[in-house]
Amino acid sequence: MAKTAVADIIIPTEFEKYAIERTAELSTFGQCGIVEMAPEFDELAAGGGREVKMPFWKDLTATRQILSDSGSLAVNKITGDQDIARIHNDAQVWSVNHLAKVISGDDPMQAIVDLVGDYWARTDEGLVVSCLKGIFAAASMAGNKLAIASETIAGQSAATRLNGVTFVDATVKLGDRGDRLTAIAMHSATEAAVRKLDLIDFIPDSEGKAQIKTFQGRRVIVDDNLPVRAGTTDGQVYTSFLFGPGAFGKGSAKLESDPLQGGFGTEGVELARVPLDSDTVLINRRRYLLHPRGVKFTSASVAGDSPTNAELETGANWTRVFENKNVRIVAIEHNN
Repeated sequence: MAKTAVADIIIPTEFEKYAIERTAELSTFGQCGIVEMAPEFDELAAGGGREVKMPFWKDLTATRQILSDSGSLAVNKITGDQDIARIHNDAQVWSVNHLAKVISGDDPMQAIVDLVGDYWARTDEGLVVSCLKGIFAAASMAGNKLAIASETIAGQSAATRLNGVTFVDATVKLGDRGDRLTAIAMHSATEAAVRKLDLIDFIPDSEGKAQIKTFQGRRVIVDDNLPVRAGTTDGQVYTSFLFGPGAFGKGSAKLESDPLQGGFGTEGVELARVPLDSDTVLINRRRYLLHPRGVKFTSASVAGDSPTNAELETGANWTRVFENKNVRIVAIEHNN
């Protein structure tokens, strides 16, 4: 009697494509336009090596010159710099035991297929938060940061909290480009605090299926992984982040689709059996870029082939290379 195998349910090349597309669809940062799927990043991720260099020309900054019949014009030049992004190489393994299926009466492998997009979306969001922690630990990003928090409970006031007034102060960090900030990420405790001030609005999405939260006209993302620390004396200090569209660029490499020698599947999705343990194993590998535009990663303390989240959170690994107003992120340190 023919039996249905996992290989009949999961087609590796289709699974890999589904996982990439579903991850982008489910990402909260992606839905808000903060993380932009960039075809040029797809190409860069598909290349070899551990990092990619993206050179650019800096803006012209020469001062005005007045023509004169008694002197020569000063000669200026254009200078270049480069943004540097690190390529991430991730993998995850899930195992399904025969008894888990027959006792539950359900198909756990199908559940993995259904949930893999959510898993990778959460992984990407954690990586974005780690990058935010790292870049704002770098001295070069001081111009994009509004630090208004009191380190004591006694010192807290409206001026140290996130509200309509301090929000305006944060947007001014990007000068005449502050109106390009379209989304804000905040801790759930911060969202509750500003909601009590009646500053959170709810609008229906385009399909009328859900209510979208906005603050000062900017879409709200609530994430409890955002930075929270104890004040120097007492109290809590929170960090919220304002973003412009495409603040982060993302690209995914399509891994080799040729069948693996000695196994079943591809480099991106591999299936294996451990017969003595009655286990079926699914391996999902990714190679991708997820990078804050305009802040280069210098790899000062990366031990392995890909940076860990802790290494992404290290300020010494980051240096701003774009002008402040061209880095589409502003951090606000505040109380609630």
